[in-house]
Amino acid sequence: MLLLVGLGNPGPGYANNRHNLGFMTVDEIVRRHGFGPYRRRFQSDIAEGTIGGQKLLALKPLAYMNRSGLPVKNAAGYYKLEPEQIIVIYDEIDLVPGKMRVKKGGGHGGHNGIRDVARHMGPEFWRVRLGVGHPGDKDLVEGYVLQDFPKAERPLIVRMIDAVAEELPLLVEGDDGSFMSRVAHRVNPPKPKAEDKEPKREAGEGDPKAPIGENPAEGRKAKPAGGLKSALDAALAKVASKKTGGDGV
Repeated sequence: MLLLVGLGNPGPGYANNRHNLGFMTVDEIVRRHGFGPYRRRFQSDIAEGTIGGQKLLALKPLAYMNRSGLPVKNAAGYYKLEPEQIIVIYDEIDLVPGKMRVKKGGGHGGHNGIRDVARHMGPEFWRVRLGVGHPGDKDLVEGYVLQDFPKAERPLIVRMIDAVAEELPLLVEGDDGSFMSRVAHRVNPPKPKAEDKEPKREAGEGDPKAPIGENPAEGRKAKPAGGLKSALDAALAKVASKKTGGDGV
């Protein structure tokens, strides 16, 4: 079993905050992969499901962000799970919106939810960090993460949530590299190559960019076909003429 934790704050007033991106993503995973209904346990909303043959327990702690660790510890203890079997999904101000990074272990980066989970479980759990951007001033961070996503960012955030939910089986299988690559491709697909918009010209038709007096369309005779093959043919013919009595000049 794996424990999939989304971090956020309970209550409708926080529902669309940047700080609730973990909750939003776990909700979409539960919906997308047909988990059972949420029920209340371990001071959390929990739902059970299966992805790729692996049983998962989705958990949203309801003790507020800075007290997320104890619900995680209680659930992990009940199911006898080690930190390596825990995946925590949360908002990351050090990544721009639409970017995602996955890592095992590390520091808390100032995130109070991660700080508290690490305090109760140690640092060696998996982290799925979803970018929300930085306000540019550390003194503004608290107010920034407790604001709703602005309208202009919402389509990008929806794409990121959708991509994480769709590609999660790769992470469950242990392929975090492919998981990151596939999510990035879905969130920001490569732009199609630009088509050559310059109109095609028929053979012998003048080049509209050529200087006046050098354009076959203005009366100058077109040069005969050239290229490497013609140059070689001419050189070979000259050599042949020398061998058959040419003047050698």
